[in-house]
Amino acid sequence: MIILVSVLSAQLYSCQTNTAQKTESKESKPMETSYKKTDEEWKKQLTPEQYHVLREKGTERPFTGKFTLTTDKGIYTCAGCNTELFTSDQKFDSHCGWPSFDNEIGKGEKILKIKDNTLGMTRTEIVCAKCGGHLGHIFDDGPTQTGQRYCVNSLSLDFKPADKK
Repeated sequence: MIILVSVLSAQLYSCQTNTAQKTESKESKPMETSYKKTDEEWKKQLTPEQYHVLREKGTERPFTGKFTLTTDKGIYTCAGCNTELFTSDQKFDSHCGWPSFDNEIGKGEKILKIKDNTLGMTRTEIVCAKCGGHLGHIFDDGPTQTGQRYCVNSLSLDFKPADKK
């Protein structure tokens, strides 16, 4: 039982951002982008849960997201602005509780990487380059050739299924 608790705690700590606390540091504020919307416009467009993740840098609970176990073919887009971010071929099951990808569409053009010093550690936050929406974090522990694991909140994503021919 102690081992199970330890493993679950390590998984939560590895991907999760702080959901209970909204810090007043500049790291918790949405980034400035050319994609201008007021908070009221974002609140009308997004669900309260999506707003918390995308605009306030929150996170969803592990193993609760709608895309965590999805294996359908298609494109994952930003739930804030519909920018294409990941393909289903880049997705893998990392068993961490959130959708994981080993690469991104348009390497470096659609996702920005920002140093994140919250929770007493240094991580790399990933945000949509177009709207500044918080997606999750990237880690250098992926099992594929890239060695990358983009750990992404399902609430940050929408999905466009591949055309069936």
